[in-house]
Formats: sequence, C-alpha cells, structure tokens
Amino acid sequence: MSGIFEREGRVLQSTAGWAPRALLVAAAVLVAVAGTTSLWDMTMFAPQYGDGLRLHIHSSRLEGGNRGQDLKEINLLNHYIGMHELSQESFTEFQWMPFMMGALALLFLRAAFFGTVGHLVDVAVLFLYCSLFSLWSFAHKLWAYGHELAPTAPVKVPGFMPPMFGRSQLANFEVYSYPGPGSYAFAAVALALAAALFLGLRGARTASVAHPRGASATGS
Repeated sequence: MSGIFEREGRVLQSTAGWAPRALLVAAAVLVAVAGTTSLWDMTMFAPQYGDGLRLHIHSSRLEGGNRGQDLKEINLLNHYIGMHELSQESFTEFQWMPFMMGALALLFLRAAFFGTVGHLVDVAVLFLYCSLFSLWSFAHKLWAYGHELAPTAPVKVPGFMPPMFGRSQLANFEVYSYPGPGSYAFAAVALALAAALFLGLRGARTASVAHPRGASATGS
C-alpha cells in the first residue's frame, strides 16, 4: 500500500508536459471569454408578445432584450402573480461569480506556470466544484422565484419552477431556457481540463514506470 502512495505521490509531483500546460492557458482564456457574454438565455412567448420577451443572464448582470425593455415588461407581469422583482440586487450570484471566474483563470495560469501534475489535478477538482455549485445556485434561485410568491398578489397561481433547460408552459406563456455562449465556453473549459488531466497523468505515469525513482514527465 505504501508503494502505491509513494508512486502516486511521484506522479503528482512530476512536471506536466507542454501540451497540458498549453491547455491550461487555453482554459484561462475561455473563462475570460465566458465572462463577456451571457451564461443563460430565456425567451418567453405569448399571444400578446409575438416577438417574445428575452432575458440574458450574465455572470455579473441581467440584460433584457429590446434594450432592456423586455426585463421591465417581465417584472410587470411577475408583479401580478406575486413574484419578486428581477433586479441586480436580488442576485447574490452577481457579487461572487465574477470573482470566482477571475480566481479560476488566475489559478489555471498559475498551474500552467508551475506545471506539476498535482497543480493540474487541484484546478480540475476546483473547477468541477465551482461548476456544480453554480448550477445548484441557479436552480435554487429559479425554484425560489417560482415558489416564494406574495400572498397578496392580484393573480393567484400555484408555485412553479421556471425551466432551467428546455421548454415549459407557464399559463399562456411558452418559456424556453437554454445555455448561452458563456456556458458553452465553460463546457470547452471542462474539455480542455479533461484533456490536460489525461495527458498530464499519462505522461507522469509513463515516466514513473520508466524511472521508478522519479523523473520529470513530458505529458504531451
């Protein structure tokens, strides 16, 4: 058992090759790209809104379609059923998500600079945790908006959850919710990290077998 831990310890301390490190730099760039565009897009259609009402969710702000007029219209409709107003202040995610994305990008660059397989594993696990937590936070926010309705609302509706993905019928509205370009950039980050992890671990283990007492890996 101690031999296994010793071998894996050498693997984690090995230097990753240039390919995994280049993928880490690409992942940092993709995180920066994700911060410049919407992470999630929602569109609502109804007979009186033939062109639809659009809402774009960024890492730091809400953006309504039609130069912000769609967000005002959505809030007006939400008022009648007792939903909380969609506003910048009501999303705590807008306070920590830009910081989280910036920290991830910097840690990716740091891991690329130091270049050990252990650093690569650390940032991959951290990215997985941040991604899952962000998705949970988004789902919880949708649930809260659809269930925490004011009892004095002019129009009474049962609690509901706006769709996180796909199409849903809410009263006379067809609601479509899909990942935005920023989420696809995050998916590309996940692929880049998975490829970097595979190449880094493969190179380190190959070097560990060839040189049992430790040698730099070249995971290329």
